[in-house]
Amino acid sequence: MRIGILGSGDVGQTLGSGFAALGNEVKIGTREPGSDKLRQWVSRAGAKASTGTFAEAAAFGELVIVATAHAGTPAALALAGAANTAGKVVIDTTNALDRSGATLALAVGFNDSAAEQVQRAWPQARVVKAFNTVGANWMFRPDLPGGPPTMFYAGNDAAAKADVKKILGDFGWDPVDLGGLENARYLEPMAMVWITEAMNSKSRNHAFKLLRK
Repeated sequence: MRIGILGSGDVGQTLGSGFAALGNEVKIGTREPGSDKLRQWVSRAGAKASTGTFAEAAAFGELVIVATAHAGTPAALALAGAANTAGKVVIDTTNALDRSGATLALAVGFNDSAAEQVQRAWPQARVVKAFNTVGANWMFRPDLPGGPPTMFYAGNDAAAKADVKKILGDFGWDPVDLGGLENARYLEPMAMVWITEAMNSKSRNHAFKLLRK
């Protein structure tokens, strides 16, 4: 499969390396596709990895991943182009975080989410929220005691969610369907729980687990 990723930070690079390790072709889209950090990523990820503009990555991908910082997401979506994602499964990994104050806070909530904003920007895409409730270091093949940990996902398209469920399983997660995309309003605050624990414990070595009987 061809994977287009918007965003060249830790999340985009980690997911890109994971998809490449599973045999997929991956193109990371960014404003600076020739940057040193991306040349180094391509070298690490191997022959199936490449870089390009946001529009090139969105057009390249059969599956598109949004992995941008919240403040830069609207511009990245516009540069990628809604036409390049029409009909495609899009995984939104972003969290609407407000970094303007002394501490992190949620930028949206109650009646909206970052995932719903992506869906409105790309109305013909099939958006699924996932990969937003854990740090980048554990996104691919998380090896934690008591695992596999749980990754919740949400979306409105049943076939798109089935594709994402398989991807989550391939990436080493226990996938749990949370329902419609509006439930991203609950998943994004969960990211703040993960972040707060990371700051309190000074460790990123944790993930959520749903226990069942």
